[in-house]
Amino acid sequence: MALIDNSATVGETSPNHSNVCDRLSVRSFGDHAVITLELLIPTLVQSGAEKQLVLLATGLPRDEFDVHVTCLTSGGPYEETLREAGIPVTILGKRFQFDPLAFFRLRRHLRERNPDILHTWLFAANSYGRMAVSRGTNTRVIVSERCVDTWKSWQLRVDRWLVDRTDSLVGNSQAVVDFYKPLGYPESKLRVIPNGVETPPLPSQSRAAFIADLGLPQDAKIAMVVGRLAAQKRVTDLLWSMQLLRQADPRAYLVIVGDGPLRASLEQYAREVEVISHVRFLGHRPDASSLLYHADIVWLGSEFEGMSNSLMEAMACARPIVATAIPPNQELIQHGVQGELVNLGDSAGFAQYSLKLLKDNALATQLGAAARQRVETELSVARMIERHVNLYREVLGRLPAPKSV
Repeated sequence: MALIDNSATVGETSPNHSNVCDRLSVRSFGDHAVITLELLIPTLVQSGAEKQLVLLATGLPRDEFDVHVTCLTSGGPYEETLREAGIPVTILGKRFQFDPLAFFRLRRHLRERNPDILHTWLFAANSYGRMAVSRGTNTRVIVSERCVDTWKSWQLRVDRWLVDRTDSLVGNSQAVVDFYKPLGYPESKLRVIPNGVETPPLPSQSRAAFIADLGLPQDAKIAMVVGRLAAQKRVTDLLWSMQLLRQADPRAYLVIVGDGPLRASLEQYAREVEVISHVRFLGHRPDASSLLYHADIVWLGSEFEGMSNSLMEAMACARPIVATAIPPNQELIQHGVQGELVNLGDSAGFAQYSLKLLKDNALATQLGAAARQRVETELSVARMIERHVNLYREVLGRLPAPKSV
């Protein structure tokens, strides 16, 4: 298979982020040459890591960074976003778990481009990228880990083996960094750079129209879940929570936005526990983040995360939140300040705090406003980009190393 290179001339920044560079409080680059930066990721599907990569790539200062994106396997919807922003995209066409042909394409591509920094995202790219960089080159390698990957088994042995080929590991939460620290990374190589979140655009239809389309009564109270329907999200816990909540408030309905391998079994479970009449499965929606504005409460029942984009988007929409008290969520939300936290699997707790918020509009508004303020002051896209800029400068010896993670 031939190397697919969907390249474009470096030009303007993305229209959505054209003012990000102007807001960055970073030092002058002086007489240093432009930094060539290669971002490597498996695909460009519409998921959390891919979104963060695109926000970063389109927001980096163009007078300081020459950015190129390479996909190991395939492109996706975000490929067009990058192309419109003038960022070249190369697709290697990996077909197997270990594809020697794709590996050698990557090695050849890196030799030809000879980037100052290779920044990889997710396990496959983190592995291929570190192995493909030739020993003795000046390319610095940064890997991004996006989740507390409890699913890993042999993959952790690969990660441990590649520690010496890593100049820095970036986690999007302290919990992620703490998970990978035992592999042997020295403190000097570890960084926490939280995700950046955009304020979602307003929905295309009114709440009344949205509720009518779902066949719900106009006085319905909506608990919303946004995310992939996979085991880690513990949606069965939330279905049981809705069964409890609707007993206390018959106006309560659960709206699930997203798709995944467990959708059919979750729909069957909702029927088995006789809550299906109060649940709506919407499947994948390109306007998922905008739909959050229609939620009276946003739920996240995950047993592990890195830093949930959907949770951060709910915060940006000033929605009251009830979420599991896992470490990454605790980094975003202080219980009773920006939302409510419950123990993992505590369906009754979800129902209890949700009922409290439905009855106390002032409290719901207060928590939502505090969550939005947290996003605006600490978790903006501009702050995320600035932190990466400083890391890139540091690994090239152009900025003093920070004293701690």
